[in-house]
Amino acid sequence: MKKKVSAMLVLILSFMLIITGCGKGSQNQSQDSMKKEEAKETEAVSGATQGGYTPIDQLKDKYDIIIVGAGGAGMSAALEAKEKGLNPVIFEKMPIAGGNTMKSSSGMNASETKFQKEQGIQDSNDLFYEETLKGGHNTNDKEMLRFFVDNSASAIDWLDSIGIRLNNITITGGMNEKRTHRPEDGSAVGQYLVKGLMKNIQEKEIPLFVKADVKEITEKDGKVNGVKVVIDGNEEKTIAADAVVVTTGGFGANMDMISEVRSDLKGLVTTNQIGSTGDGIKMIEKLGGVTVDMDQIQVHPTVQQEKSYLIGEAVRGEGAILVSSEGKRFTNELNTRDNVTAAINKLPEKSAYLVFDSGVKSRAKAIQQYEKMGFVLQGESIEALAKALNVPADQLKATVDTWNSAVKNKKDAEFGRTTGMDNDLSGAPYYAIKIAPGIHYTMGGVKINTNTEVLNKDGKPIPGLYAAGELTGGLHGQNRIGGNSVAEIIIFGRQAGIKSAEFVQAQ
Repeated sequence: MKKKVSAMLVLILSFMLIITGCGKGSQNQSQDSMKKEEAKETEAVSGATQGGYTPIDQLKDKYDIIIVGAGGAGMSAALEAKEKGLNPVIFEKMPIAGGNTMKSSSGMNASETKFQKEQGIQDSNDLFYEETLKGGHNTNDKEMLRFFVDNSASAIDWLDSIGIRLNNITITGGMNEKRTHRPEDGSAVGQYLVKGLMKNIQEKEIPLFVKADVKEITEKDGKVNGVKVVIDGNEEKTIAADAVVVTTGGFGANMDMISEVRSDLKGLVTTNQIGSTGDGIKMIEKLGGVTVDMDQIQVHPTVQQEKSYLIGEAVRGEGAILVSSEGKRFTNELNTRDNVTAAINKLPEKSAYLVFDSGVKSRAKAIQQYEKMGFVLQGESIEALAKALNVPADQLKATVDTWNSAVKNKKDAEFGRTTGMDNDLSGAPYYAIKIAPGIHYTMGGVKINTNTEVLNKDGKPIPGLYAAGELTGGLHGQNRIGGNSVAEIIIFGRQAGIKSAEFVQAQ
């Protein structure tokens, strides 16, 4: 098992180097690079079992449930369906499992969890609900949101029960309580989550085919009955099933789809992996599924531009501040993402620096990855850092001193920040990462209910068709709170596995 997991991690790391190159004016180039890399790794990837994937010769003509997409939602659905005694299969079009889940960094939001209680954090589902509703400008689907918050603690428990422990808790923008759960060592949640889910998929012997591109969801007499899939670029195969769960992610890497609904975002970099092209949304629309909030696309404020790489909100949650090219703070760094983005865009340079110290670096382990990728600038003193950033040293020093006083007094008189103020910035050396906004998340997608059933224009479920994760819409409204996407894929991914299994068993 260790060898399998190690091999999978090698594939993950190789793939991460590819997908992080997807960005401004370079998406076609990134896709070309991807194809070249796939060709070089044909043996490793098609060998499949080395990464825990299923060899093509084990493909069957029929399964109880077909799951399209092997991100966090898809793997969670598969595990729950298997637990119900059914025979699920996962088809993933990319060379490895993980999808956008792999790129998640800050953590997973949940309220009233056992880990919060252990650490004396006072929180409630009602407060989580209210803050998320406020963050979404009161446009969230309230029924979906209520289910989401009320099932968040049990999702943390479920992950813990399968060896995925998220007991290191921080805070993200738009929240007033610490409820963003991370791995015990404070590292980025995505790769840890994917590794843990893959381990369970392997142990449960759930077939997972990569480079398996589902082109169509089939139906007969108004009921979904399978898919048409092209595996490894070969001929198309029709695979039957009693239910289909679609977990293919959003369309954040499909600039044509984005331009159709938001022409104003043309030219921005995207943090999405190149497989996030809206395939599932298009297939579901052909079956009569409807979409909501398609023009609600989140631009994340802190994205490293050259490699289109998200700098997670946990860096700010652990105490980092944002400064302009003048060395001045200009906003409450832990306001909601849309507000922080707007503040950056008002600067003449439309970019800023995340400034932090060795303490933040030790608490937000994802910074180690940012360092490896060459994003982090360093100075042994504030003045040295200012020189590295080419900003006025006296101004940056005054900014940090003022901030440290605000932390000490627990009052940010300048911008009213109230969270992420547990530690000041006084631990040399000092660091900075240059950031600017980038396309990050598509809030819109197909309409589902709390059973994850896909709904038609009359608001009725399409029999046998389920969906979960970023390809669905409504939960987040006009703005997603950081940490809620990972919670969504686990909560609704599990629900899709449970409900699709109940549907099949009732046939």
